[in-house]
Amino acid sequence: MVSQRNRDYELVMVLSPEANEEELTATVERVSNFITEHGGTAEEPDNWGLRRLSYAVKEFMEGNYVLTRFSLEASNVIELDRSLRASDDILRYLVTKV
Repeated sequence: MVSQRNRDYELVMVLSPEANEEELTATVERVSNFITEHGGTAEEPDNWGLRRLSYAVKEFMEGNYVLTRFSLEASNVIELDRSLRASDDILRYLVTKV
C-alpha cells in the first residue's frame, strides 16, 4: 500500500460582506477544524479584510478575504473542496498547491 503524505496548500476564501466578525470567525474555524479532523494542520488564518471585487458575485461588489495555509493529504483536499462548495457564506474560494 502506498502511504499518503500531507502536501502544502493555500486557501483563499471570499466571504460575504454582510457577515459580522463572529460569523467570519465561525466559518474560518469550521474550515480549520475540517482540516485538522482529516489529519492535516492549518496555520493561523490571515484576514485581508473587506476588498472590492472585480465583478459582482451573488450581487455583492465587496467581499471579506481570508488566506489559510495548510497541509493535508491530496485525497482529503477533494472532500474539503466539496465542503467549501456547499457553504453558503463562502462566495468564492481557491485552493492552490504550494
